[in-house]
Amino acid sequence: MKFTISRKIGAGFGVLLLFTFVVFALTYVTLSESRKINDQITRIYNPSVDVLEDLNMLMIESKMLIMRWVEVQISDDPDKAKLKKLIAEDYPKKKDEILELAEFWSPDEQEQIAEVINKVENLIVMLEDIMSQLNTFDSYEDPMVVFMIRPMVEGGDVEQIYNKIEKELPAIVKSHQDNTNQVSAKMLSAFDDLEFVVRTLGLALVVGGMLIALFTVRSIVKPVQELKGLLLLLGRGIIPEKKIKITSDEIGDMSLAMNDLVDGFKRTTEFAKEVGSGNFESDYNPLSKEDSLGHALLRMRKDLHESEKELERKVSERTEEVVRQKEEIELKNSEITASIRYAKRIQESILPDLGMVNRMLKDYFIIYKPKDIVSGDFYWIGEKDDVALFAAVDCTGHGVPGAFMSLIGSALLKEAIVEHGKAVPSDILNELNKLAGETISHTFEESTVKDGMDIAFCSINFNTMELQFAGAYNPLYLIRKTDPKGMDEETKKLLEEDNIVLRSSEFGYDLIEIKADKFPIGVFVGEEQKMFRNNKIKIQKGDSIYIFSDGYVDQFGGKRGRKFMAKRFRPLLMKHQHLSMEKQKSIIDKVIEDWKTPKDAKNTVYEQIDDILVMGVRV
Repeated sequence: MKFTISRKIGAGFGVLLLFTFVVFALTYVTLSESRKINDQITRIYNPSVDVLEDLNMLMIESKMLIMRWVEVQISDDPDKAKLKKLIAEDYPKKKDEILELAEFWSPDEQEQIAEVINKVENLIVMLEDIMSQLNTFDSYEDPMVVFMIRPMVEGGDVEQIYNKIEKELPAIVKSHQDNTNQVSAKMLSAFDDLEFVVRTLGLALVVGGMLIALFTVRSIVKPVQELKGLLLLLGRGIIPEKKIKITSDEIGDMSLAMNDLVDGFKRTTEFAKEVGSGNFESDYNPLSKEDSLGHALLRMRKDLHESEKELERKVSERTEEVVRQKEEIELKNSEITASIRYAKRIQESILPDLGMVNRMLKDYFIIYKPKDIVSGDFYWIGEKDDVALFAAVDCTGHGVPGAFMSLIGSALLKEAIVEHGKAVPSDILNELNKLAGETISHTFEESTVKDGMDIAFCSINFNTMELQFAGAYNPLYLIRKTDPKGMDEETKKLLEEDNIVLRSSEFGYDLIEIKADKFPIGVFVGEEQKMFRNNKIKIQKGDSIYIFSDGYVDQFGGKRGRKFMAKRFRPLLMKHQHLSMEKQKSIIDKVIEDWKTPKDAKNTVYEQIDDILVMGVRV
């Protein structure tokens, strides 16, 4: 009879199951006993200790209250009410609890608690007698009553009974605590015995398991691993050179079949190599009439021979076509790129001359970073009647569509100021809104299409130190040095406006936000043209003014790929107020670049999602 794989595995697991059953049985018995002991502790001993200690506290409290009863003549004294409640309610309730638990105590303990309760009952009779005699103001004045009762309470029968109770009750409590410790020690001893048995049998399980594992590896696992290795090689297309040793069990039968399979693969591989090298005359005999792979190889040899020439012809034709299409795409891409770069030069021509900007604004910076070659954002700077005008404009879209909008927006802005003579920021935006509605083409079907601009427009009169601002969606930040003596009256009055708020006070500076109107420059179907609000602010020497598009704060980046947000932008501006505008520009630009390429985000680089425009001017 063969010692088959199933018998080998069954014998090994039988031994392990026997050891496991013994451990389980011992554990079950120990846990059952421990559960009973724990139930005793939980239901009898611990509640008994608690209720006895409560009774002891009641006796101590009653002793204090009866002494106060004797001393205090006030009829509505709260302590007298407490003593009455203690005798009428608290003690009977506690007595019932003790008697209910005493049913489970030993006879000695029942006898001890009975004696204590008897003493307590006698004591209560005495207390009630004292309370009945001292129940009026006149009774406290009666020498005979006072002469009899006070000695009874102070050093007399009452105090003696209290002393006996206070001596006997702790003894009963200690007895129950000792009982609890004894049964707990018994439970711990049982667990120690269980630990010893489990440790011993566990060691036996480990040793037995190692011996069974060694036997299984030598007789089952090792031959199976060899078969697995050959199958993996065949699965990767590698024909093994080594043959498996034949044994007398099922693995031996599989090993014999595997050796035959390897020999067949070797012959088939040799034939496939010959066919693959173009030798279509090579000889090959299938393993048998049912050898589907061998017959398929013979049909393949015939088909390959017939299609070889046709395939070469098609490859040549396709190669010529791909080369031609590649050249056409490269030419078109070059033309498109050249056109966009020319458009960039056209767009740059509408930006202000740096000489004029330096003369008007003096201490300033401009961060201008298009998302693509051309931009939908642009900045405009001009002068009218010795007043510096400047704006940050964000047109719909970016890239080529945004660039077209920026050209239109720049032309309309210049027309509103130069040709129509507008100088107040709100008048300029209202005129620009009107011109945009007349100029920009809209196509409407069922939904409203919006082609417009968000803008922050400022004017500064450096002689009168007056700043005027109007905005469409884009706000203005005014940063002013914090006055240690307190906010001046002009600033307080400024903050009373509903669209002007103090956003933050950090690093010795206050950041005041002048909010923009919540509608853009553009035309909306079915809506009347809205008028922009003009804000006048008295500025001070050293104030810094910032206007910007939404591209900076909306940029994704950082460790978690989130937007930069205004809550990071505002502290960034305030932290570097002590620096020149040129140094601020370098820091602000570096911060957003680092935000796009965080060092600890596994080399993640976030693409710029929109055009970025930030302008800063120091007064």
